[in-house]
Amino acid sequence: MVKFGYKLMTEEHGPKALIENAVRAEAAGFDFVSISDHFHPWLESQGHAPFAWSVMGAIAHATSHIGIATGLTCPIIRYHPAVIAQAAATMAVMSDNRFTLSVGAGERLNEHVTGARWPSIPERHAMLGEAIDIFRTLWKGGAHSWRGEHFVLDHAQLYDLPDVPIDIMLGVSGPASVALAVDKADGIMTTEPNADLVDGFRSRKPGPAYAEAVLAYAETEAAGLEQARDSFRFSALGWAVNSELPTVAGFEAASQYVRASDMADMVAAGPDVAVHRALIRNYVDAGYDHIVLTCPGRQQARFIEFFETELRPSL
Repeated sequence: MVKFGYKLMTEEHGPKALIENAVRAEAAGFDFVSISDHFHPWLESQGHAPFAWSVMGAIAHATSHIGIATGLTCPIIRYHPAVIAQAAATMAVMSDNRFTLSVGAGERLNEHVTGARWPSIPERHAMLGEAIDIFRTLWKGGAHSWRGEHFVLDHAQLYDLPDVPIDIMLGVSGPASVALAVDKADGIMTTEPNADLVDGFRSRKPGPAYAEAVLAYAETEAAGLEQARDSFRFSALGWAVNSELPTVAGFEAASQYVRASDMADMVAAGPDVAVHRALIRNYVDAGYDHIVLTCPGRQQARFIEFFETELRPSL
């Protein structure tokens, strides 16, 4: 059965609004929420970047049954893997095992802030694999020391652990990251309805497949496309650009010529249920069983109501 998630865009909403939206999403029948974990927004028009882990803790307390997932956390530069292992374990305990840890190789936009070197993609993948090994080692309980190629643990022990394993999803975009997911993770997460990614993973390993779909809900299609252009135009640049630009100003400059019409092939826009359902169908047909619905813009209460009263019944 396909599960539907609601995207908590930390880049577009402050911490209190994110918690309120998560509560609304649970009441509206979403199966889970997925929260971005960024230090900066992509664009000045988004205007926010609260600490995702504080927000998730509050959501765990304010809700009772909706799943909570990161989407995505980069546990290799701005964070040490031991810190994320502890944070994830705490979230799993606080949420009564409703938490899923989704990790990726990160974007320079968020990871350069500590002054650390920005590694190449193959090196980041190697770091990510080692980070996952550290998570699983610490989640076993007991004290552990570790001296790997990229990270060191010095007699580290987690004292608050969940009673069931934490599922790890890994962000994928091509064969190399899919291979890493097969080796290290329990499932995959992406932003496109790419059947090759699902097939590449599931042909070697069973597990969930998460993907984000952008639904620019608005009173008209034109308004939805303009809304997407205003706050989501960075997505038109592609992953090769998005992972490398270091500043918000850089994203503003790189995306300044993106038009609202350029977003038409990337998002479902407007109030028509059939249009949104058609985009979602692309993901279902590609094999994704956890679909995160992302709505750019400020009118989240209206989108959540639209999901509850019109879109969800049609799905």
